[in-house]
This record gives sequence, structure tokens and C-alpha cells, in this order.
Amino acid sequence: MCPNITRCGWAQADAMMMAYHDHEWGQPVHDSRQLWEMLVLESFQAGLSWRTVLKRRAGFRRAFAGFDPDRVAGFTAADVTRLMADTGIIRARAKIVATIGNAQAYAAMRDGGEDFATFAWGMLPDGPVRNLSGQVQASSPLSHAMSAALRARGFRFVGPVIAYAWMQAAGMIDDHDPTCFRHATARDVSGHLGKR
Repeated sequence: MCPNITRCGWAQADAMMMAYHDHEWGQPVHDSRQLWEMLVLESFQAGLSWRTVLKRRAGFRRAFAGFDPDRVAGFTAADVTRLMADTGIIRARAKIVATIGNAQAYAAMRDGGEDFATFAWGMLPDGPVRNLSGQVQASSPLSHAMSAALRARGFRFVGPVIAYAWMQAAGMIDDHDPTCFRHATARDVSGHLGKR
């Protein structure tokens, strides 16, 4: 990690944020289980800073059975109580309950023959959306569509803002600042992003 290269402004806070930006954020993810993990973490981030979630990521992995959707889908009320007492995660009952329900929705998709990664990337038939405008939005028509599609499959706590952040993190939307060393040069499809 080089401190003297140009990054997105939000990644300048500390070494942890720089490393996340440089090696993870915006990298296209096509593994279904990893995409589900990322969606879980983004749902916990709602209303908080990403740094807060990132600092607790190891705790989340431990608490949620290594983000194994099948194991999490089987969590009970006793597990909710256990998780509410776990200081290694963000203890928000609604988010914990939604995560268990989202594991069940993930499993139902898979059991019904619908792969989670194929579904997610199928919302972007032309591949990742590249934002060349330098203006990062909170949501977009695409994230509204993604949110609606997730909800139709039984997911909760996946509103358009959470869906947008998830799509950024998973490389479906390239929102690196145009001056950032990680910004991809590509055709300008910022019009696909819509307005806030």
C-alpha cells in the first residue's frame, strides 16, 4: 500500500480504509456466497460509517458462522439473543433478524435453481456501470431495481441506498473518483446512474 498515490477521498482516513479501498472496494465479485456476505455487511452499515463495520468484520464472520448462508438460515431465537449480546458485532435486532431471513431467501433462490451471483450480475447485462462524472450518488434507478428484485425474492433491509453501496463494493458500479488510481477508464455510462 502506497500512501502517496491518489485515492478516493473517503479512503484517506487511515491504513485500514486505504487497504480496503486499494484491494477490495469496487473489485468485481462473482462468487455467490461472497456477494451475500457483502450484502449482509452493507445492511449492517446502514446509518453508520463503513469504518465501523470494517473494524468488526472478523467479529461478524465469527458470529455468523463464517457467513455460511445455510448455517445462518438455521439460526433460531436463541441465536438472535446470543448475537444481541455479542460485542464483536453491531447489535441491532432488526438487522440481525433480517440477516437470518436473507440467508433463508438466499437458500430458497439456490434451491429453486437461481444462482445469487447470476441473478445480481444479470441486472447489469452490459457489465459494470462506470461513473465517469465524479459525482457519487446515494442511489440510482439501477439500485432501485436491484432493491425491488431482492425484496421480491424475500430479502429485507435491502433498500435502494443499501443496494447501491453493495453494488459499489462488489464492482457492479465503478464509483472510484476519476482521479483515483483505481478508476477504470471506460465509456461514460453515468447517465445510467440517474439522479438522487
